[in-house]
Amino acid sequence: MTSPTQAPEQAKAHEPHPYIGGRNAALRALTAWRMERPGAPRVVILTGSPGTGCSRLLTGFLMLCDPEYRKGLELEAYDPATVPLDLPAPAVPSVAGLTAAQTLWLLADHYGLSATRTADICPELGQLPLSGRPVTIVVPDVDRAGPVRGAGGPAHVMRDVLKPLAAVESIRLLADVPREFAVELAEGLPPGVAQIIDLDAPEWADPEGLVRQAEALLNPQFGAPELPFTTEPDARRALADVIARHAGDGAGSRLTVHLAVQSILMHPEGFDPEDASQLPGSVGEVLDLHAQRLDTHPRILRQILAPLALAEGDGLPVHLLTPLASAVADRDMSEDMARGMLLVAPFVRPIERAGEGIPEDERTLLGLQHPGIGEAVRAGIPDVPGAQARIAMELLEAVPHQDWAKAGVYVRDHLAGHTLEAGLLPRLLTDPGLFAHAEPVRLRAAVEAVPPEQLDAPARTYLRTAPLLTRTQAPAILRAALLETAFVEDGLPEYAAVLRRTVPELPWYTLWSAPVAGVDAVTVGKLPPSAAASDSAVETPAKQEPPESAPLAVAVSTVPQGTPGSRPLKADDPQAPAVLVQDLAAGSVIDADPTQILRPSDDERATGPLGFSRGADYVRVWRRGEQQGDEQIVTALVSATPFTGTDLSPDGILLVATESGVKALQIRPAQPCATTALRSVTDPQAAEPEPAQAPEPEPEAAQAPQAPGHDAHPAA
Repeated sequence: MTSPTQAPEQAKAHEPHPYIGGRNAALRALTAWRMERPGAPRVVILTGSPGTGCSRLLTGFLMLCDPEYRKGLELEAYDPATVPLDLPAPAVPSVAGLTAAQTLWLLADHYGLSATRTADICPELGQLPLSGRPVTIVVPDVDRAGPVRGAGGPAHVMRDVLKPLAAVESIRLLADVPREFAVELAEGLPPGVAQIIDLDAPEWADPEGLVRQAEALLNPQFGAPELPFTTEPDARRALADVIARHAGDGAGSRLTVHLAVQSILMHPEGFDPEDASQLPGSVGEVLDLHAQRLDTHPRILRQILAPLALAEGDGLPVHLLTPLASAVADRDMSEDMARGMLLVAPFVRPIERAGEGIPEDERTLLGLQHPGIGEAVRAGIPDVPGAQARIAMELLEAVPHQDWAKAGVYVRDHLAGHTLEAGLLPRLLTDPGLFAHAEPVRLRAAVEAVPPEQLDAPARTYLRTAPLLTRTQAPAILRAALLETAFVEDGLPEYAAVLRRTVPELPWYTLWSAPVAGVDAVTVGKLPPSAAASDSAVETPAKQEPPESAPLAVAVSTVPQGTPGSRPLKADDPQAPAVLVQDLAAGSVIDADPTQILRPSDDERATGPLGFSRGADYVRVWRRGEQQGDEQIVTALVSATPFTGTDLSPDGILLVATESGVKALQIRPAQPCATTALRSVTDPQAAEPEPAQAPEPEPEAAQAPQAPGHDAHPAA
């Protein structure tokens, strides 16, 4: 289908690219890179102002690189220097919304690498050409990297992905990066290895393509209304020429042209094609002129768009726009919003979402047509941190009774991003409920962006636990349970108690945790009262002394000799292990003869109501059924480090040990519809691999470029 960037009445020796409508100089350079022509660089860095057309150029170029999409193009009609040969499609990891680690794992999965650490991925990619597999990678939209805007996602992708890839001599790299990173990426590479294509620079200018874009947008054949300056070819061409000339060759010119035409066509009343003062030279001028033509003060338009410019993720739920606009403006914006839809129409787009767990009032989002609009709006906000602080307060007010389980999806998952940019995030990081219910990849990215010295103890506990939460894609209840354990481990029982109170479906309560190093094995047992002498140094206030005649349930750990409170198994052998005996319910150390401890018999274990199975870094607890195969999973405990020992008492106390210590968890009855279980990592948006020692699950593969329609990228 003919694209609206192609002007049919213009006869050319070579037809312009049907999606780009120009940019031949840049296309020739990209094709030379793709074909590895003599003198062509190995690394190409594409950059420009927001709205200059980098994304559109890259999308159009990838059409020519995709073997399937090429079949629908009239390649012989284009300039041969802009059409690469039919080669296997390059890897195109989409970094929008992803962390640097997630991007690397996309590449690892795409190429089927055996790496188990992110540090191994680039070296393994560098070895692939030795087996005859070329490694050609195109990384688009680096400016949109990262799950939280204020967390420096583009900088992390630059430092941890692009620079290591560019340094590998056998990798051919094309990346679309913000201008502030272009020179940095090229630095350190030998002369001639890297080329910067800055679309704002005169040598890459495309004034004819800019006119063609404006003329096509004005053409009724492509959807423009029939007006005197759209139906008459000469008038249309003259107006397109003057719009393009005012927009210039840089500073967001493609986006400026697109928005200027949309503004004119949506409200042509009073527009005079002969009046050059009505034509903008930048995105900011488009906003101001559009408001003035609709008899509105430009400040009103910018105040309506401000929440969208400051929003996180894809956009704002519609019902939040008015209260957040009022918060940013510091006045009631209800009347302005009621008559503001025509005012904002050229600049916003609705985004429909579907999926389990998304409430009805959050299925429709409003987002900006292009990130360059957000840049222009944010540039006009005198105090961005102050505006974000007011947004954050408004979002906090929207949490019903401060119950994060009932908070809206946007509030729950994106509040941290707003408070980060406001400089208030450390104040928010004392609420265990937020830790449990907020989407962990986004919250982790926000917390990691805060200087460590500003984080209090609960935030440090969250940060320590977050890699486990992201790796496993743990649902909210399991996140709460893992955090409850982490708070106990870090000596913050009051925060664990909050989670027990606010998340009644917790699959376990952590009874105690002891930082004992070198535990090789653990087992549960019973100790006759006469054989036990409790060490009061580790007593807990909640401990209940058993009746005199009842045996005491204990935890027995095999530890290195010299561990405080332990008894050596062989007093005459300093290399022999020792045994540490603890009260199973309270964790207090018991000075007892290990030979007096009674272990559960095989029959007792086999007939108990609960059983367990263990992997390297997980333990599944299940309830026995009446028949073989009727078992019901009660919960799964996962660990950032491998387990060194595991046991389960008949009354449901799970005893586990890792290299860092031993702990006991009281397994609770499974709640209806609340069973927690391990989930495989399949969505790079939701998971960030790389546990401390266990191999990471892999996210879904990087995809070759798909055939984009006209909405694949905004027009600029």
